[in-house]
Amino acid sequence: MDYQFLTTTALFKGLNEKEIEGILPCLKARVKKYRKGGIIFHAGDQISEIGLVLSGSVNIVVTFYWGSSNIFGHVGSGDIFAENYAAIPGRRLLNDVIAAEETEILFLNLDNLLTTCKKGCAFHNGLIHNLVRISAMKNLNLSSRMMHTASKSIRDRVLSYLSECALKSGSMRFSIPFSRQELADYLGVDRSALSGELSKMQRDGLIEFRKSDFTLLEDSYLYK
Repeated sequence: MDYQFLTTTALFKGLNEKEIEGILPCLKARVKKYRKGGIIFHAGDQISEIGLVLSGSVNIVVTFYWGSSNIFGHVGSGDIFAENYAAIPGRRLLNDVIAAEETEILFLNLDNLLTTCKKGCAFHNGLIHNLVRISAMKNLNLSSRMMHTASKSIRDRVLSYLSECALKSGSMRFSIPFSRQELADYLGVDRSALSGELSKMQRDGLIEFRKSDFTLLEDSYLYK
Protein backbone atom coordinates (compact mmCIF):
# COMPACT_ATOMS: atom_id res chain seq x y z
CA MET A 1 0.00 0.00 0.00
CA ASP A 2 1.31 3.44 -0.96
CA TYR A 3 0.59 5.31 2.28
CA GLN A 4 2.45 8.37 1.06
CA PHE A 5 0.04 8.65 -1.87
CA LEU A 6 -2.94 8.34 0.47
CA THR A 7 -1.72 11.35 2.47
CA THR A 8 -2.24 13.43 -0.70
CA THR A 9 -5.89 12.43 -1.14
CA ALA A 10 -8.84 14.53 0.02
CA LEU A 11 -10.22 11.72 2.17
CA PHE A 12 -7.03 11.24 4.22
CA LYS A 13 -6.03 14.90 4.29
CA GLY A 14 -4.37 15.75 7.60
CA LEU A 15 -3.25 12.19 8.39
CA ASN A 16 0.34 10.99 8.12
CA GLU A 17 1.47 7.65 6.72
CA LYS A 18 1.66 5.93 10.12
CA GLU A 19 -1.81 7.12 11.08
CA ILE A 20 -3.29 5.90 7.81
CA GLU A 21 -1.59 2.53 8.17
CA GLY A 22 -3.09 2.21 11.65
CA ILE A 23 -6.64 3.18 10.71
CA LEU A 24 -7.09 1.12 7.50
CA PRO A 25 -7.75 -2.16 9.38
CA CYS A 26 -10.51 -0.36 11.32
CA LEU A 27 -12.12 0.55 8.00
CA LYS A 28 -11.99 -3.05 6.70
CA ALA A 29 -9.81 -1.83 3.85
CA ARG A 30 -9.28 -4.06 0.81
CA VAL A 31 -7.66 -3.46 -2.57
CA LYS A 32 -8.76 -4.81 -5.94
CA LYS A 33 -7.47 -4.29 -9.49
CA TYR A 34 -9.62 -3.99 -12.63
CA ARG A 35 -8.88 -4.08 -16.33
CA LYS A 36 -10.22 -1.38 -18.64
CA GLY A 37 -13.97 -1.90 -18.99
CA GLY A 38 -14.18 -3.96 -15.81
CA ILE A 39 -17.38 -3.55 -13.81
CA ILE A 40 -16.67 -2.32 -10.30
CA PHE A 41 -20.33 -1.96 -9.28
CA HIS A 42 -23.43 -2.94 -11.25
CA ALA A 43 -26.64 -0.95 -11.40
CA GLY A 44 -28.97 -2.55 -8.88
CA ASP A 45 -26.21 -3.45 -6.41
CA GLN A 46 -26.65 -2.66 -2.73
CA ILE A 47 -23.31 -1.58 -1.31
CA SER A 48 -21.75 -0.75 2.04
CA GLU A 49 -18.30 0.34 0.81
CA ILE A 50 -16.91 3.42 -0.82
CA GLY A 51 -14.14 3.22 -3.37
CA LEU A 52 -10.97 5.31 -3.53
CA VAL A 53 -9.09 5.24 -6.83
CA LEU A 54 -5.44 4.39 -6.14
CA SER A 55 -4.48 4.41 -9.82
CA GLY A 56 -6.31 4.73 -13.11
CA SER A 57 -9.83 6.14 -13.25
CA VAL A 58 -13.48 5.10 -13.38
CA ASN A 59 -16.61 6.27 -15.18
CA ILE A 60 -20.07 6.50 -13.66
CA VAL A 61 -22.29 5.17 -16.45
CA VAL A 62 -26.08 5.24 -16.74
CA THR A 63 -27.38 2.49 -19.05
CA PHE A 64 -30.89 2.94 -20.42
CA TYR A 65 -33.47 0.20 -20.92
CA TRP A 66 -32.96 0.24 -24.71
CA GLY A 67 -29.23 -0.38 -24.41
CA SER A 68 -27.73 3.08 -24.92
CA SER A 69 -25.61 4.59 -22.16
CA ASN A 70 -24.43 7.95 -20.88
CA ILE A 71 -21.39 8.88 -18.79
CA PHE A 72 -22.68 10.69 -15.74
CA GLY A 73 -19.32 11.30 -14.11
CA HIS A 74 -15.61 10.55 -14.11
CA VAL A 75 -13.56 9.70 -11.01
CA GLY A 76 -9.80 10.10 -11.16
CA SER A 77 -6.86 8.91 -9.09
CA GLY A 78 -7.17 9.91 -5.43
CA ASP A 79 -10.92 10.52 -5.60
CA ILE A 80 -13.75 8.50 -4.04
CA PHE A 81 -17.07 7.20 -5.36
CA ALA A 82 -20.29 5.47 -4.22
CA GLU A 83 -20.38 7.20 -0.81
CA ASN A 84 -23.99 8.38 -1.24
CA TYR A 85 -25.31 4.89 -1.88
CA ALA A 86 -23.15 3.29 0.81
CA ALA A 87 -24.62 5.77 3.31
CA ILE A 88 -28.21 4.58 2.67
CA PRO A 89 -28.67 0.88 3.56
CA GLY A 90 -30.74 -0.98 0.99
CA ARG A 91 -30.53 1.75 -1.65
CA ARG A 92 -29.79 0.23 -5.04
CA LEU A 93 -27.32 1.78 -7.44
CA LEU A 94 -28.90 3.47 -10.45
CA ASN A 95 -25.72 3.27 -12.50
CA ASP A 96 -22.73 1.11 -13.34
CA VAL A 97 -19.25 2.01 -12.12
CA ILE A 98 -16.73 0.97 -14.78
CA ALA A 99 -12.93 1.11 -14.96
CA ALA A 100 -12.01 3.65 -17.66
CA GLU A 101 -8.51 2.15 -17.84
CA GLU A 102 -6.44 -0.32 -15.86
CA THR A 103 -7.42 0.68 -12.34
CA GLU A 104 -6.72 -0.16 -8.70
CA ILE A 105 -9.36 0.58 -6.06
CA LEU A 106 -9.14 0.81 -2.27
CA PHE A 107 -12.50 -0.17 -0.74
CA LEU A 108 -13.48 1.12 2.72
CA ASN A 109 -16.50 0.20 4.85
CA LEU A 110 -18.51 3.40 5.26
CA ASP A 111 -20.19 2.46 8.55
CA ASN A 112 -16.77 1.85 10.10
CA LEU A 113 -15.54 5.17 8.73
CA LEU A 114 -18.46 7.07 10.25
CA THR A 115 -18.32 5.30 13.62
CA THR A 116 -15.48 5.66 16.12
CA CYS A 117 -13.80 2.28 16.41
CA LYS A 118 -13.16 0.30 19.60
CA LYS A 119 -9.51 1.35 19.48
CA GLY A 120 -10.62 4.94 19.90
CA CYS A 121 -8.71 6.20 16.86
CA ALA A 122 -8.33 9.95 17.12
CA PHE A 123 -8.45 10.29 13.35
CA HIS A 124 -12.09 9.41 12.71
CA ASN A 125 -13.38 12.94 13.20
CA GLY A 126 -10.90 14.19 10.63
CA LEU A 127 -12.02 11.56 8.14
CA ILE A 128 -15.68 12.45 8.67
CA HIS A 129 -14.97 16.14 8.14
CA ASN A 130 -13.04 15.31 4.97
CA LEU A 131 -15.90 13.17 3.70
CA VAL A 132 -18.40 16.00 4.25
CA ARG A 133 -16.19 18.39 2.30
CA ILE A 134 -15.85 15.89 -0.55
CA SER A 135 -19.64 15.43 -0.71
CA ALA A 136 -20.15 19.19 -0.82
CA MET A 137 -17.67 19.50 -3.67
CA LYS A 138 -19.41 16.73 -5.61
CA ASN A 139 -22.71 18.57 -5.27
CA LEU A 140 -21.04 21.63 -6.77
CA ASN A 141 -19.67 19.52 -9.64
CA LEU A 142 -23.12 18.10 -10.30
CA SER A 143 -24.46 21.63 -10.48
CA SER A 144 -21.70 22.43 -12.98
CA ARG A 145 -22.72 19.57 -15.25
CA MET A 146 -26.33 20.71 -15.14
CA MET A 147 -25.10 24.15 -16.19
CA HIS A 148 -23.05 22.69 -19.07
CA THR A 149 -26.02 20.73 -20.44
CA ALA A 150 -28.64 23.45 -19.93
CA SER A 151 -28.17 24.93 -23.39
CA LYS A 152 -29.65 23.30 -26.49
CA SER A 153 -26.61 24.38 -28.52
CA ILE A 154 -23.70 21.95 -28.74
CA ARG A 155 -21.30 24.88 -29.08
CA ASP A 156 -22.57 26.48 -25.90
CA ARG A 157 -22.30 23.18 -24.03
CA VAL A 158 -18.72 22.70 -25.20
CA LEU A 159 -17.68 26.26 -24.38
CA SER A 160 -19.30 26.03 -20.96
CA TYR A 161 -17.41 22.83 -20.14
CA LEU A 162 -14.07 23.99 -21.58
CA SER A 163 -14.36 27.32 -19.76
CA GLU A 164 -14.70 25.44 -16.46
CA CYS A 165 -11.65 23.30 -17.34
CA ALA A 166 -9.62 26.43 -18.04
CA LEU A 167 -10.75 28.00 -14.78
CA LYS A 168 -9.81 24.89 -12.79
CA SER A 169 -6.42 24.51 -14.45
CA GLY A 170 -5.63 28.22 -14.23
CA SER A 171 -4.59 28.21 -17.87
CA MET A 172 -6.13 28.49 -21.34
CA ARG A 173 -4.19 25.30 -22.17
CA PHE A 174 -5.32 22.10 -20.48
CA SER A 175 -6.20 18.44 -20.97
CA ILE A 176 -9.63 16.92 -20.41
CA PRO A 177 -10.17 13.44 -18.89
CA PHE A 178 -12.57 12.26 -21.63
CA SER A 179 -12.27 10.62 -25.02
CA ARG A 180 -14.53 12.06 -27.74
CA GLN A 181 -17.25 9.51 -27.05
CA GLU A 182 -17.01 10.07 -23.32
CA LEU A 183 -17.19 13.85 -23.76
CA ALA A 184 -20.24 13.44 -26.00
CA ASP A 185 -21.88 11.25 -23.37
CA TYR A 186 -21.02 13.70 -20.59
CA LEU A 187 -22.48 16.65 -22.51
CA GLY A 188 -25.47 14.63 -23.70
CA VAL A 189 -24.83 15.06 -27.43
CA ASP A 190 -24.15 12.87 -30.46
CA ARG A 191 -20.47 12.05 -30.98
CA SER A 192 -20.46 12.87 -34.70
CA ALA A 193 -22.24 16.15 -34.05
CA LEU A 194 -19.72 16.97 -31.30
CA SER A 195 -16.73 16.21 -33.54
CA GLY A 196 -18.21 18.35 -36.29
CA GLU A 197 -18.84 21.24 -33.92
CA LEU A 198 -15.31 21.05 -32.47
CA SER A 199 -13.90 21.32 -36.00
CA LYS A 200 -16.13 24.33 -36.73
CA MET A 201 -15.08 25.97 -33.47
CA GLN A 202 -11.43 25.51 -34.41
CA ARG A 203 -12.03 27.02 -37.86
CA ASP A 204 -13.86 29.93 -36.22
CA GLY A 205 -10.84 30.66 -34.04
CA LEU A 206 -12.50 29.77 -30.74
CA ILE A 207 -10.34 26.80 -29.77
CA GLU A 208 -7.38 24.69 -30.80
CA PHE A 209 -7.22 21.03 -29.91
CA ARG A 210 -5.38 17.79 -30.47
CA LYS A 211 -7.00 14.71 -29.00
CA SER A 212 -7.61 15.58 -25.32
CA ASP A 213 -5.41 18.70 -25.28
CA PHE A 214 -7.30 21.98 -25.69
CA THR A 215 -6.45 25.67 -25.90
CA LEU A 216 -9.07 28.38 -25.52
CA LEU A 217 -8.41 31.34 -27.81
CA GLU A 218 -9.32 34.94 -27.12
CA ASP A 219 -12.31 34.81 -29.43
CA SER A 220 -13.90 32.11 -27.27
CA TYR A 221 -14.21 34.61 -24.43
CA LEU A 222 -15.67 37.20 -26.82
CA TYR A 223 -18.18 34.60 -27.97
CA LYS A 224 -19.27 33.88 -24.40
